[in-house]
Amino acid sequence: MTMDFLNPMGQEIIASITPSGSDNILDIAAGTGEPGLTIAAMLNGGKVTITDLSEDMLTIATENAAKKSISNIETIACDVCELPFADNSFDAISCRFGFMFFPDMQLAANEMARVLKPGGRIATSVWNVPEKNFWVTAIMGTINKNMELPPPLPGAPGMFRCTKPGLMKEIFEKAGFQNIKEKEVASKLNSGTIETYWSMMTEIGAPIVAALSKADDAMKQKIKTEVLELVSQKYPGHVAIDAGAIVISATK
Repeated sequence: MTMDFLNPMGQEIIASITPSGSDNILDIAAGTGEPGLTIAAMLNGGKVTITDLSEDMLTIATENAAKKSISNIETIACDVCELPFADNSFDAISCRFGFMFFPDMQLAANEMARVLKPGGRIATSVWNVPEKNFWVTAIMGTINKNMELPPPLPGAPGMFRCTKPGLMKEIFEKAGFQNIKEKEVASKLNSGTIETYWSMMTEIGAPIVAALSKADDAMKQKIKTEVLELVSQKYPGHVAIDAGAIVISATK
C-alpha cells in the first residue's frame, strides 16, 4: 500500500524515458527497487543498474527482483555525486524522489549528465509544494507545532527543497541537459482509515520516526490525537490523502 501511491510518479518517469529493447538504464536512489524493477521487466536484452546509498535497501531490491523473476538487474551501492561509471554509459536514467536529499544537487545532475549517452533520456520526480501534500504536512506540521523543532536551513536536504519554481530546470540546464519539461503528477495515499494512516506514517517516514523518538508518551498521544482529528475533518469516511509531485524530464 505504501508504495502504490508512488506508482503514478514512477509511471510518468517511465513514460518520459521510454525504455525498450536492449537499453542500458540507470535507476538512481532506487531504495527497494522501483521504478528500476518495472523498467527491467519492459526490456528485451537490456539491463537496469539499480543504485542507492544503502546496502540494506539494495538487498531488499534484489529480493524483490527474485520474487518477480527479474534477472536483468545489477545493484551497486554508491554516492550519486561520485557515480562509479564511465562517461556515456547509459541510454536513460530514472530517479524517483532522490534529488531533494542529495547533499549537492548540481553535482548530482552533472554526474548524471556525464554517465548518460549523447541523446540519452533522463527523468526524475520531486515533491510538489506542501499544500499539495497533505499526507505528510498533516503529521509533520502537527509535530513541529507541538515540539517546536528548529526550521531546516535554507537549501538543506528535505522533502520540499525542490519546490522553488525554476530550480530543477536551472540545475538541469547547468548540467547541460536539453528539451527540459516539467509535469505535475497527482496521487493519493489510500490508507482507508485514520488509524492505518497513522501507523503507516509512523513506521515508514524517517523524519517522522526521528521526531517522535524525542517525544514522551504524553506528547506522542497529543500529536496522534491532533493528527487524526485533522485528517478525519478533511477526509471523513474513507481516507485517501492527496499527494503531488513534479516530474522533470530532459535529454542530453
